[in-house]
Amino acid sequence: MKQNFTVRQGALDGVEAFLSVARHRSFRKAAADLGVTPSAISQAVRVLETRIGAVLFIRTTRSVGLTEAGERFLSRAKPAFEELVAASEVARGLSERPAGLLRLSVPRAIVPILLEPLIASFCKAYPEVEVEIAASKELIDIAAEGFDAGIRLGQYVAADMVAVPLTPPFRLVVVGSPAYFAARSRPTHTDDLRQHACLRWRRSSGALALWSFNDKGRAFEIAVSGPLIASDFPTMLGAAIEGIGIAQLPEPMVAEGLRARKLIHVLEAYAPLTPGVFLYYPSRRQIMPKLRAFIDHVKSRPAGDGKVRGQDGARRAGSRKGR
Repeated sequence: MKQNFTVRQGALDGVEAFLSVARHRSFRKAAADLGVTPSAISQAVRVLETRIGAVLFIRTTRSVGLTEAGERFLSRAKPAFEELVAASEVARGLSERPAGLLRLSVPRAIVPILLEPLIASFCKAYPEVEVEIAASKELIDIAAEGFDAGIRLGQYVAADMVAVPLTPPFRLVVVGSPAYFAARSRPTHTDDLRQHACLRWRRSSGALALWSFNDKGRAFEIAVSGPLIASDFPTMLGAAIEGIGIAQLPEPMVAEGLRARKLIHVLEAYAPLTPGVFLYYPSRRQIMPKLRAFIDHVKSRPAGDGKVRGQDGARRAGSRKGR
């Protein structure tokens, strides 16, 4: 059966005074050590003895000694109190400088193209911080799961989060391989997608994602069909390069494939603009130095490096799509 444990209010009161007297074998020296009056030390010890129900010291006009109860209390209280002090120092250290474990929840797709160069430079700049990256497609509750921050496409960041841009806005583009289009005509209108093998993405909720488009300011979505369903963008990208079908993917992800002519861009006039990728966290009031250092590192990255672009100041996430 589960037991209920409680710590009485004031249970630690007087313990530090007791330990100081036991160490110095003197109320006067203990008072000087703690910066209080000898009467205050005496009062604290008397209150502790009353609460425990045992006399801890043998007092004479010439000396102070420990009773058997005092010896036993000292043997257990001293290491416990020292551990509490050490724990306080560790916690204080984490609140004063960038140190400790920084846990980030991120999509797998952005690790190689966005995070690897950023993490490498951050680890060099802040050697006391350990970075843990949990790469997953799931949209999790970062606070409930013990993460310091998350990284996601802007449309999937909850409105109550503080969001810091990692990239500028970018388009979702439709691409296919030269081999795929060698046997098929290229689509010129979204209606043409009915005749094409479209690679689809299953969201963490289990729903198949629709393809998003924009026609002169009018946003709309289309349900497509095809031979492959994937749960992450890298799998879709690889399948598109292999000629299995065409895919709609974030433009930064396909940039290298387009440059290498492994992919061909189609339906450019209908490509919708997304907010980009954001680092997000619950509250400015709860931010630790390790996360503050990471945010500042993001913002310090050169805007023209092609990887990460920070902007001045974090901001509250606006109204965005749900999952």
